[in-house]
Amino acid sequence: MRARTHWMILAQAIVIWLLFWLAGLPNYYQQYSPAAVGFASIILSALIALACMMILVRVPAQRRMRIAFWLSIYYTVPFAALDAWYCGIYLGHGAGNLWQYWYLTAFYLSPWLSLMPVARLLNQASRHEPSSGTH
Repeated sequence: MRARTHWMILAQAIVIWLLFWLAGLPNYYQQYSPAAVGFASIILSALIALACMMILVRVPAQRRMRIAFWLSIYYTVPFAALDAWYCGIYLGHGAGNLWQYWYLTAFYLSPWLSLMPVARLLNQASRHEPSSGTH
């Protein structure tokens, strides 16, 4: 990926975090029951997995794993850093924010559990497709 693409994805990740932060006000989703947050997290995880597949299916097979890796970085590290700043520092929860906001912590792993395996499965599937050339 080019430097411009990296900056665009980072900016997109920050905007996504801001939107989730706004949606979680006033208590960053603490105002909802754990069951409701868990259910919403499962639905969101499924949507993320589908979005990952839609993105990666358009990427050439030789670049898929690399793109999956970078997307995993950009959709976890900024979120974790911004949540650490907001929940850990600004709200004063320290490292305890990882447990108190367990539903956020789960999403620091989900891109890694979606993007890399999806890229690998798509690459395996593309190797088994018959070639589309003329003989």
